Amino acid sequence: KSARVVVAFGEKQDALWDDVYEAFGGKVAREKIDGFRAAAGTVLYFYDETVVSGLQEQFPLYAANFPVWANQANGMLQLAVWTALREKGIGANLQHYNPVIDERVKALFGVPASWKLIAQMPFGEVTAAAGPREHMPLDEQVQVRGL
Repeated sequence: KSARVVVAFGEKQDALWDDVYEAFGGKVAREKIDGFRAAAGTVLYFYDETVVSGLQEQFPLYAANFPVWANQANGMLQLAVWTALREKGIGANLQHYNPVIDERVKALFGVPASWKLIAQMPFGEVTAAAGPREHMPLDEQVQVRGL
């Protein structure tokens, strides 16, 4: 149970994306950042390293796995939230400006130092359909054995 979430709206939403732009010193297109800034809000996903280290101490045989499992659990949370938003007709996308923005985010939202930022999910009105994507052939991704 290491997942933590902050949902940013209003001035905090604006400050978040302004901080992202500043953290990259203009190396990320302003129009791209402004698109995220214009969202209704942003879900920030973290996991609490204190919880993970406590589990590592409690179960030393599996210590190396707990950070991996925390990330996997966080990914499942992201998918669940994204799906719930979509079911309500709300669009979202997933961004990863961490670790560059980590300290700025912690300061802006006052989260504990032990919270590790995993992803940022701006959400709001769907303004355009998702474009086509290329996918690897399924038979190169999945192998079925034993049939």
